Amino acid sequence: MGTGAGSGRGQLFLRSLLFLLLAGPPARHPARGQLRYAVPEELEHGAFVANLGEDLGLDVSTLSARRFRIVSRAGARQHLEVNLENGILFVNERIDREEVCEAGGTCLLHLQLLVESPLELYRVEVEVLDINDHAPTFPWQEYVLEVAESAVLGARFPLESAQDPDVGTNSVHTYRLSPNGFFSLEVQTRSDASKFAELVLERALDREQQRVHRVLLTALDGGVPERSGTAHILVTVLDANDNVPAFDQPSYGVSLPEDAPAGTLVIQLNATDLDEGPNGEIEYSFSGHAPPRVRELFHIEPRSGQVLLKGRLDYERASLHELYVQAKDRGPSAVAVHCRVLVHLLDVNDNAPEVTLTSVSTPVLEDAPPGTVIAVISVLDRDSGDNGRVSCEVGPNVPFELRSSFRNYYTLVTTQALDREVVPEYNVSITARDMGSPALLTRSTLTVPVSDVNDNAPRFLQPSYSVYVMENNAPGASICSVSALDPDCQQNAYLSYSIADGHIHGMPVGTYVSINSDSGHMYALRSLDYEQIRSFQIQVQAQDAGFPPLSANVTVHIFVLDQNDNAPVIVSPMPRNGSVATELVPRSARPGYLVGTVSAVDADAGLNSRLSYQLLQATDFTLFSVAPDTGELRTLRSFLEQDASQQQLVVQVRDGGQPALSATVSLLLSVVETMPQTLSDFSEFSLPPEVSSSSPLTLYLLVSLGSISFTFLLAILILTAIRCRGERRSRQADGCSPPRCHCCPGSRPSSDGLKTSNLTAQPPAGTTANTCLDVPAGGPPGYCYKVCLGPESAQSDFMFLKPCSPPRNNEKDPGKRSWPDQHLQVSKEAKQPNTDWLPPSTQRPALKRYQ
Repeated sequence: MGTGAGSGRGQLFLRSLLFLLLAGPPARHPARGQLRYAVPEELEHGAFVANLGEDLGLDVSTLSARRFRIVSRAGARQHLEVNLENGILFVNERIDREEVCEAGGTCLLHLQLLVESPLELYRVEVEVLDINDHAPTFPWQEYVLEVAESAVLGARFPLESAQDPDVGTNSVHTYRLSPNGFFSLEVQTRSDASKFAELVLERALDREQQRVHRVLLTALDGGVPERSGTAHILVTVLDANDNVPAFDQPSYGVSLPEDAPAGTLVIQLNATDLDEGPNGEIEYSFSGHAPPRVRELFHIEPRSGQVLLKGRLDYERASLHELYVQAKDRGPSAVAVHCRVLVHLLDVNDNAPEVTLTSVSTPVLEDAPPGTVIAVISVLDRDSGDNGRVSCEVGPNVPFELRSSFRNYYTLVTTQALDREVVPEYNVSITARDMGSPALLTRSTLTVPVSDVNDNAPRFLQPSYSVYVMENNAPGASICSVSALDPDCQQNAYLSYSIADGHIHGMPVGTYVSINSDSGHMYALRSLDYEQIRSFQIQVQAQDAGFPPLSANVTVHIFVLDQNDNAPVIVSPMPRNGSVATELVPRSARPGYLVGTVSAVDADAGLNSRLSYQLLQATDFTLFSVAPDTGELRTLRSFLEQDASQQQLVVQVRDGGQPALSATVSLLLSVVETMPQTLSDFSEFSLPPEVSSSSPLTLYLLVSLGSISFTFLLAILILTAIRCRGERRSRQADGCSPPRCHCCPGSRPSSDGLKTSNLTAQPPAGTTANTCLDVPAGGPPGYCYKVCLGPESAQSDFMFLKPCSPPRNNEKDPGKRSWPDQHLQVSKEAKQPNTDWLPPSTQRPALKRYQ
């Protein structure tokens, strides 16, 4: 029964405080790169242990941000904790040294401290110091010791030992016996430094005088304050049984593998007694102070002395078991003898390594440099020796490796650059294998996702796109779709499409097409016309939403397809004054005579512009025919007397489109006896070779045209010379300034005068499209002729001559007088004929004059 300074919680705290004052501040011992502290057990929650922030040289203000923490195994009790505000290590819950460390010796708490950004690992050992918080106790409060009256003086009787969970000086230190006249006490020390007491007979016993002797045995520890426990010993004096059992040896030693099954024979005890009968029959049993753990693991057969295994052994919990066995005969006044059995356990590789992921930093960026720490891994094997030595490795074909930082601690780092587009996630297999035989291993899988970085530009599915659009399309209609892929993910793979700036025929490309920025669908914003634009190309850009954004371009070629939307246009013959085109045909014309050629153009292309001619209506279908390809109108037979003198024909021109478009021209042919020397409505005559070589008509025409042209040019020269001379005389007489009539004063009439009136002269730069030039002409003094030219005057054969009005009296500057706005109005430019199909050579001169 324990006694001491008190049993209350307050008294325990006072004793702990007294221990701290006597022992000084917690010790800090740097050893092998780690810190070591000492703290007494039984401290209250919040008790100071150490200032880790100061001892480790860490910035206290960043401990919380860097997740400074103690790493422990799952399910382990957290006796100590760190205050992140000041970096102080304090007691989190009461520490009972006897509970934490069942075995004796130094009791250490191993702490792993982890801090991130950057990742650092520290090891701290905290030694739990024993305080004298337990008093010695005996298994029973009263012992009965039977001693024969024949016991000799000096006989020793081992007594039950007291147990004290404390260690060192706080454990059982000595025993004391209450004063009596028969017995004394001797304290013995075992090999493990534990103490036990023996009762020594100092005076002969006499059962007849005193049958029972009562003494008080007190066990004292060496703590401060001192604690004690007591037991009452009842000594009964028996009649003589003068021989006691004896073991073969005072102690036994045996080795046993820890995986031995229940029922295994541990040792066969053997004790002998020289007495006979019941006094010589021996019974074996555990002594009174055998610990409960031993009684759970082992069993002694009382009669045979066999020690059998009853429970499951565990080398990692205790490698040595000490059994205290006693042998006692069955006679009266039996005296028990004791011996010790030491059971040494042999370690068996029965514990596989334990792999613990202490800290994991995932996901990892794909552009993380080699050597980036992914996780901190701790391994533990509870076996000893080679069975507890562990090697750790990662699976093959992964860009990771393990680096050992401390014993049984590894860091998982990258060995090369990662690419999320190739492998988005890694399942890293970590294998921990011990050195036992056979070896045990543990595999743990760590999933490492790779975070995306915008390192891939978009890529179009085609190097270029060709789109064919039928002309006259509806504005806003979809014409095509472009698509691009980006192997990145999430925001880095979100693509937007746009059209690069540019111009098409001087207009911004945005007025022709648009694109949906999300889907890539392209739309025509206007109706396209094949005759105006046949093809164009645009640049489409696909850009992702990463930072910085990446983009790619692709060229889209758009080809406009022709549609039969233009009817043929008759260019020859052209009717005069809106009437029917007329032509003269000699009555003497033979079959095959070429009356004329009907010429037409079509602005379409391909089959849509391929023209065919046919005679739609005729006064006599047997008299004329039209070549379907060339449009040549020829006679089929010679004229007869009964044939009408006027033949009316309707020629139709049809293109090859679907549906076909057509145009018609009406002709009025007059049959005459002789051909007059006048031009017909046909723009060109195509006579047969035999006719043109023998008829004088061609010679007459050439002579007439030459004479008229020469006369016209001569009249122009004469008029120019007369006008210039009159102007010079008028200026000399009236003081007329040179800029008044814009002639060439001071120059004699020459061929240059013709150049001044040539309409091919370009208008001065900066003037308007309608430019007026003054040219001299013959006439009365004070008159000049003004030539007004339109924008197309360079190709025009027309000249308009207008009289020049004299200056008014109120005009200050004759050179700035206004002329009436009278000039040639130019019509809108017609569509140019398509060149995919050209008319025959016989029609080309007529086409040139028409253009």
